[in-house]
Amino acid sequence: DDGLDTGPMLMTETVPIARETTAADLHDRLAELGARLMAQALDGIEAGSLSPTPQPEDGATYAKKLAREEARIDWRAPAADIERRVRAFTPWPGAWFEADGVRVKLLAAKVAEGNGEPGTAIDDALTIACGDGALRLERLQREGRKPTDRDAFLRGFPLAKGRRLS
Repeated sequence: DDGLDTGPMLMTETVPIARETTAADLHDRLAELGARLMAQALDGIEAGSLSPTPQPEDGATYAKKLAREEARIDWRAPAADIERRVRAFTPWPGAWFEADGVRVKLLAAKVAEGNGEPGTAIDDALTIACGDGALRLERLQREGRKPTDRDAFLRGFPLAKGRRLS
């Protein structure tokens, strides 16, 4: 077909996306699914048992290429939205924020109880106030360092209550 990803379909399958699924998880599941379906489709073509079905035009959209700046965390957003963005941007480009001029990737987070000035630590355990609610930072990675869990991160880079992130 002349369009981008507009040709007829030979096989389809749906994949449920769980609440904790990251883009990396989904990528891996779709790669396995695609390989399996490709093998089945080739067998079906050879056997003459598949017939192409046109793709529906309804709901088709174009997704532009992601930019690193899009993954910068805006603490004014609701905590649930930020948590979803963290999962969506894992592994690339990686959701991130700055603390004292140091870029920190946020690899995992959970919505938590609490509120305050967006971007401010509301406890000593990495709970950050958002525009609506709060987010508990679970897994982080400083520039040039390996990913680490919250406790290990805090031992090397303390972010005490009242500290503001940008």
